[in-house]
Amino acid sequence: MACLQVPAVGEREFLLVFKNGVLKLGGEKEPLPRPKKWPLGNIMAPGALNIPNSFIVGGPYENEDGELNKREDREFRVQSESIKKRIVWDMERRCFLDPAAVLVLQKRIAECRYWPVEVCRMPVVSSSKGKTSKTDKGDDDGQIFFHGVAYVNMVPLLYPGVKQIRGAFRVFAYKDSEVFEKTKNQLSVFRDLRPQISLTKEGQWAPGINSPLSRAAPSRIQREDKEKITRDKESNRKLSSAVKILSSDVPVEAENVTYLNHNGQQYVEAGTFLVMEIKLEKALVPKRLPEELTRRCSGRPRRLRVKGITTWIKEMIPTRPLLPRQTAGAEKAVEDYHNQITSIAVTILSEYHELFGKQLPDQGAINHQTLEEQKCQLNFELNSSGKYFAFKEQLKYVVVKIVREKYLKTTAFESLEQFQAFLSELYVYLVDQMHIALNQVLSEEAAAPTPPSCTTDEQLRLFAHEAEVSKDYKLASLYYQQRVARDQHNIQYWLDYGAFYLLLDETIKAQECFREALRLDPHHMQSLLLCGIVAVMLQHYEEAEIFFEDASCLEPSSVVVWTLLGLFYELQNNNIRAEMAFREANKLLQAQLAMERSVPEAPEGEGRKKQISAECGRPLNPCPGASLPEEAEDSAASRLPEAVEAALTCMVPEEDATAQQNRRPKNKEAAPRGLSQPPCTIFMKTVDFLIKVNAIQFVHMALAHELLSLQGGASCDYYLVLAQTYLLKEDFSKSEECLREAIRLDYMNPNVWAQKGHLCYLKGDLAEAKECYERTVSFVVDAAEMHFVYLRLGSIYLEEKEYGMAKQTYLLACKNSASCLTWLGVGIACYRLEELAEAEDALAEANALNNSNAEVWAYLALVCLQGGRQLESEQCYKYTVKLGLKNDALLQEIRAVQQRVGFGDPSF
Repeated sequence: MACLQVPAVGEREFLLVFKNGVLKLGGEKEPLPRPKKWPLGNIMAPGALNIPNSFIVGGPYENEDGELNKREDREFRVQSESIKKRIVWDMERRCFLDPAAVLVLQKRIAECRYWPVEVCRMPVVSSSKGKTSKTDKGDDDGQIFFHGVAYVNMVPLLYPGVKQIRGAFRVFAYKDSEVFEKTKNQLSVFRDLRPQISLTKEGQWAPGINSPLSRAAPSRIQREDKEKITRDKESNRKLSSAVKILSSDVPVEAENVTYLNHNGQQYVEAGTFLVMEIKLEKALVPKRLPEELTRRCSGRPRRLRVKGITTWIKEMIPTRPLLPRQTAGAEKAVEDYHNQITSIAVTILSEYHELFGKQLPDQGAINHQTLEEQKCQLNFELNSSGKYFAFKEQLKYVVVKIVREKYLKTTAFESLEQFQAFLSELYVYLVDQMHIALNQVLSEEAAAPTPPSCTTDEQLRLFAHEAEVSKDYKLASLYYQQRVARDQHNIQYWLDYGAFYLLLDETIKAQECFREALRLDPHHMQSLLLCGIVAVMLQHYEEAEIFFEDASCLEPSSVVVWTLLGLFYELQNNNIRAEMAFREANKLLQAQLAMERSVPEAPEGEGRKKQISAECGRPLNPCPGASLPEEAEDSAASRLPEAVEAALTCMVPEEDATAQQNRRPKNKEAAPRGLSQPPCTIFMKTVDFLIKVNAIQFVHMALAHELLSLQGGASCDYYLVLAQTYLLKEDFSKSEECLREAIRLDYMNPNVWAQKGHLCYLKGDLAEAKECYERTVSFVVDAAEMHFVYLRLGSIYLEEKEYGMAKQTYLLACKNSASCLTWLGVGIACYRLEELAEAEDALAEANALNNSNAEVWAYLALVCLQGGRQLESEQCYKYTVKLGLKNDALLQEIRAVQQRVGFGDPSF
């Protein structure tokens, strides 16, 4: 017998009981597919128990969700399911879950992960008259025979769009402490079921008359079993399950068993496992529809197909003015050298004519002495007038081009001997080409105009953020400098640049940026706050107090300003003023929340999104509920000096889920994501501002207050921000602890799964990162920064050679926020899919956004090589080498293609 419980209406739980399992001896293998059966007894008609259109189909073990699904387990599974003894039910039971039961199911899965499925052996009837023997009665008195339990991991049912789990789950001996630790169940379902099960006259097990179920409705299980077929469409959600127990040596042949539960250990010794399938009619967590992804990717409602996306790449690339066509390469460099030699020769000849005239004496016969005198005089004139130096400068550029294009020399020489040998070779080559040029007549080409910039200020900010995340701080600094150079009077540009230096812990440079912003506008509140924060970091407390006080005078209605002022006073051990500042911040927050509740709900895209916070110039992120009463806040402030250090060293409280549940406030408004959302506080609003400017020291101070002030326990956002700070420090273990708590509190929050994906990605666990990113993308609500989710998920797809999925993912990133990296990903995926035209379009757009990316030039070189375009392939290869491509495998691939096609490297 096997049994599990599922939530039902109210506080009751419905028991799904699988009885009368059939013993299969060794050598008997069940056919596939085979029908599932209704859990009804005493029906003799052939096939009457078969469920229409419901079959057990099996499938590869590797695709299952449970245990024993590895390649090394295959032989054991095959033997257990065909050669060994086993018990088979092939039975499906169904129940209906109302919305309240669904919420309970979601919550229990999120908190406990594992769902207990218990198995036991039922006594055998020994009396022909339907009465149990004395031995049976004694056996049934307080004993459960061969009591085992399988722990079914139900977490996959919380994945967006997942409706079914199926797999094999090991059976362990039932131990109360172990079951409680894993599932939080204190009592066995068989202990609850034992008094309600007795033997009928026919020898079948049925509900007893003393059970809670029978008191509510006599023979409820039997009656519901017969009504299940006609009630399939009467509820919102349906859960069905089917089980089969298998073992290498299940102890089922013993008669009159009287052992206690220590015999349940035989399940472990025999390697017993339970094959079970749980299926939902509707997914617990909705998944984003493919049509929506298509609309976001293409801007038009089409079916999502990888092949169909290829025609949209040109449409997604913005129209740009054509750049003047320029040709370059080894041949062009030599041609330019010829032109310059010809130009200089014509100029020298003109100087000669001015000095000595155009007519040569004696029919052109000039003795050697006259020629030497004229040469000396000409050299004197050229040197004294500066023209000789101008000729050298004129030749310098074209000679450098020959060195770079022809000889591919862009780095310093390793030794002086190598340098001298190269100069000798170069001199011989230049002299030979000079002689060729003097015999030709070529015209000088006009210099091409400088092309306009293709990037906007917003794109530069995105590129800088990409470089930050990739830890390419030199490139990020370059982008910030470009923004400032475009408009030195833009305050936000200076603030972003200063926040970047805070990320690098370069406080002095950050202070210079913030003060430059304050110089542009002495009344800019955010600049005042950041100058105060930096002053605290530099321990210039008098200056910090001036900045914070000025900010509170300029913006007395700002929650963030008063909270930061309170944190500053807390550092100064000025508890009275700190209490005053926190109280003022709480009053302002309560007033804001009251105003938001009184305003009718606005249409989508309006209302709250239009309310701008004065403290940071960004849209507000209001949360439902209210902050703590003033008395509670005062108490928290008074406790902080003694507890702040402990709070900072132990941000993740160690307590079980039951204690956490008992401490949570019960009356909360429904949140847009997950089951509940904690009330908004002044400290979390301040943290939202601080984390964006990389003021990590103040973030920890605010989080310490948040931990002490909340009576209902820390929130998901608290753990999420704390995990982000640890991730910045590359403290992966603490970040993982925080994310584990955040998932337990709000497993439907896409930001949590995105952050966990980043953690796994940085740890090198690409499989887990891929799963987290795919879950994030599947949520109906986007995470805060989908750009990096798309980038990293696309890179994982490329790594695993899933080029179609990589292309789709990078196109979503291009639609959301295009950058050089997103178009590079599209170009790589298209190239690997042999879609060369689309690859060139995407790579050209990537190059327009950033022409210093060596990998973009490398793939452009590959595209040109495959297309038979020699000059362009050489040009792309030149910049690939010049910019220092670090991908050795890609460089080897380029050289292999060059060898195959016979061109592409001018140094051949």
